[in-house]
Amino acid sequence: MRTVSVLPVLFGFFLLCAGCVRSPGVTFYTLTPAAVPEVEASSAQALSVRVGPVTLPELLDRPQLVVRVAPNRVAILESHRWAEPLKEEIPRLLSQDVGRRLGSNRVFAYGQSTGADAKYGVPVDILRLEAVPGEAVTLEAVWSVRSGNDSRVGRAVVREKTTGPGYEAVAEATSRALDTISAEIVKTVLAAEATQK
Repeated sequence: MRTVSVLPVLFGFFLLCAGCVRSPGVTFYTLTPAAVPEVEASSAQALSVRVGPVTLPELLDRPQLVVRVAPNRVAILESHRWAEPLKEEIPRLLSQDVGRRLGSNRVFAYGQSTGADAKYGVPVDILRLEAVPGEAVTLEAVWSVRSGNDSRVGRAVVREKTTGPGYEAVAEATSRALDTISAEIVKTVLAAEATQK
């Protein structure tokens, strides 16, 4: 009489059961440009600007959304992620918003070869990007508008309330905060341009 080992049968049953258990899906978020173009200077159409590079705190330089859950505690959300690295998406979003506000089609994100000879370079340091779901997103940024040896520095702290309790509302509030930063960058660019005339 042959003896059948029970271990391979149990192992096969375990694998079958493990395949039936679904892991939670991952939701991906993107930043969105400002909905309505707002040209602040018709004479700025000839301006060429390169936005970036953008630096981020190490805590935020990751694909997962990071939200504050207590004054001294954050959560890194494995199942809620940015669709692409923020270091690439933020300069692209800012360049779109800055271009719309200036009425210029010569505003580029850092890394685009077409923007290599731009008159103004605008590196941006994101010092703080704090998201509290159901409450607000706070964004603090510093930038400099550089042309040759000239440099003009700007700084802003923006707080945008979320429109709902979910993480999609966090992404929307982040986009609106960056749009406000783009408006401040435009003011700095126009101030720099005024001094060169």
